[in-house]
Amino acid sequence: MNSRKKLWYFVPLLGTVLCMIYIAAATKSVVYSDYIRLINSYLPDVWNPKKFFVADVLVRIPVNYLGRIINTLLFGYSATFDMVLGVLCLGGSGFVLAAYCRRKEIGVFWYLLLMFLLFSLNKWEMLTNGTGWCHFLAFFGFYFHYLVFDRVWERRKQERAGLLAEEEKKKDQKDRRRLCWLPWLLTLGTAGPYCGAYSAVLLFACAAAFFLDWKEEKKPDWRYRIYGFHVLAPLLLYLLSNAFTVQEYAGATGRSIGEVLGDNAALFPKFLIKSFSSMVLGEEVMMDYLTRLNMGMALGYLIGFLVLAGYFLALWMQIRYSVYQKTVLPLMFILWGGLNHLLVLSARWIFEKSSYGMSSRYALQYQVGIFGILLTFAIVKKWRFAEKKAAQRACWLAALGISGILFAGNCCTTWREIKTAPYRKEYAREVENMALHYRDVPDDELEARFQYRHGPEKIRRALGILEEQGWNVFRD
Repeated sequence: MNSRKKLWYFVPLLGTVLCMIYIAAATKSVVYSDYIRLINSYLPDVWNPKKFFVADVLVRIPVNYLGRIINTLLFGYSATFDMVLGVLCLGGSGFVLAAYCRRKEIGVFWYLLLMFLLFSLNKWEMLTNGTGWCHFLAFFGFYFHYLVFDRVWERRKQERAGLLAEEEKKKDQKDRRRLCWLPWLLTLGTAGPYCGAYSAVLLFACAAAFFLDWKEEKKPDWRYRIYGFHVLAPLLLYLLSNAFTVQEYAGATGRSIGEVLGDNAALFPKFLIKSFSSMVLGEEVMMDYLTRLNMGMALGYLIGFLVLAGYFLALWMQIRYSVYQKTVLPLMFILWGGLNHLLVLSARWIFEKSSYGMSSRYALQYQVGIFGILLTFAIVKKWRFAEKKAAQRACWLAALGISGILFAGNCCTTWREIKTAPYRKEYAREVENMALHYRDVPDDELEARFQYRHGPEKIRRALGILEEQGWNVFRD
């Protein structure tokens, strides 16, 4: 690996290290929130096959079982172990994006901006909640799968013309085999609820490739039907498993969608616009600025509309300059991000809070659309904006403006989170001390501190399991 190539991969490595430093500064290895449910469901007998071979096992994300076995055996059920896994998988996503940017010769400015947004602390809630490590792993796999599909897409014309060199043919064959087994591994092993948008985009890409080849060559490539089958089949298995699951929703109002929209018709558009705005300013930073400026949500809605405008501008560029003909990954990211916004809305409207979509826990899903937008800008700039036409200059200025807003907003969010990190660690210390004396803590305080609203008896039961096994805060 030459020195220039090493520099491309140094950036995601640096981002991974910085996120590790943040984890050390903002957290302690103490369990709370979602961990309470997991402890009561799976511990201490992590080897029990009856807990694995259940109808809704795919919803429970099978890779978690392996993670729990390793964690309990070697690390005494450490939350820090899970958080480190999450950061490493986030770094893996960075290496995949670096490989794509290097292959497409993306400009340094766009590459660094992309890496900054990937490792931005707008996703602090996911980084500091170890139970979400498998979601970082899933997105790492999704990025890699889309990269493989993009490579196959890029080679398809040369392959039809018989112009692929022998070495490239071997690489293409390997990538085509990956397109068959990756969906099974990801959808059934790691994806969980995220498999819906991931699979939908792949099915769209397979259909698009099939019909584009049919249109251009008058001879369709039937292999895309095979790839589509390998996406659809595991998705149907997941949906079958999901039909057996029982969800717990603390805070849901229980009203029907008709009742909700009858009382608050603007809930859905407000939810969506706020979710778009969260890619610029995190929820806490946004509320802080709105309070200082005394503007209500006007600034939030403005930012959300600007991000939405970025989506439309990137889609227009994709069509106007046929970007998708040579590389489909940016378009897949754009569609993926948009679908994620809609899926979060479809799952969270039951809480009847339009601000719910701004939560940091969804940044991992939303950011893929931003990556698609920026990659589209970068590629079109490289191909077309050398021409001095007024319309193109206007588009270029709009692209730069949207990119600048994303950068500035994430700077604010990341800086605030760096300053907040010591307070988050202090909170974790208080939870740790409370865990050690959980029998004597009042019920309401126990629920509030452990952020688990399903009854104090469940919290005490989970901590009792850890105490009996000598795990986590009870470990010597």
